[in-house]
Amino acid sequence: MRILAIALLSCLTSFALADDGLAQRFAQVMTDPENRQHAYAAGQERAVFCTYCHGETGNSKRPHIPNLAGQNPLYLFNAFEKFASGERTDFVMSKLAQNLTQEDRVNIAVYFSQQQVHPVATTVSENLRRRGETLFHNACTGCHGQHAEGMETTPRLAGQPDEYLRTALTRFRENDPRRAGSVMMGVAALLSADDIEAVAAYLSRLTLDSADEKARIARVIGATVQ
Repeated sequence: MRILAIALLSCLTSFALADDGLAQRFAQVMTDPENRQHAYAAGQERAVFCTYCHGETGNSKRPHIPNLAGQNPLYLFNAFEKFASGERTDFVMSKLAQNLTQEDRVNIAVYFSQQQVHPVATTVSENLRRRGETLFHNACTGCHGQHAEGMETTPRLAGQPDEYLRTALTRFRENDPRRAGSVMMGVAALLSADDIEAVAAYLSRLTLDSADEKARIARVIGATVQ
């Protein structure tokens, strides 16, 4: 219960910091089919540099790199903004984000948000997977969604590479300076190394069925409409 309370509080804090002007910009793009298609095409063209690591459809080519496919566009845009401002640092992403205009970031976010996630098929112990499922549903659904589909300010975790998930959670747990200020610090601090292994095993193999994917896209299209 303590983990759940921290997670829910962290999630509410993130939503309170959302940029209303940005939400309106995405509403203009996502709720109009013509605008959305234009942004999609422009984003696909500008995302060519992203594809070397994240794949042409946002499905990572390397297990330590996250999938961008299926993420909420507002979340992706805010991630670009943090790399561009220096709030988050990465050797590749920091330089790339600084070379993108705000409109580029919007368009790329729209493009990847419309892609399907294709988890890498690997096998794990069923007991480990079930333990991860229990941990996730006890602590994470308030911010990341019932199916780990993500929200406007939190990432989709379903189908992410297990190595990426383990590394990210471990960095939060160990107070990595590059993650300073993240609300995940307090949540991950309560997880053991075995807990992290179990959560990563569960999430990396988690898929949304076709109905849930359609519902996710419908929420994305309507998420910023007031």
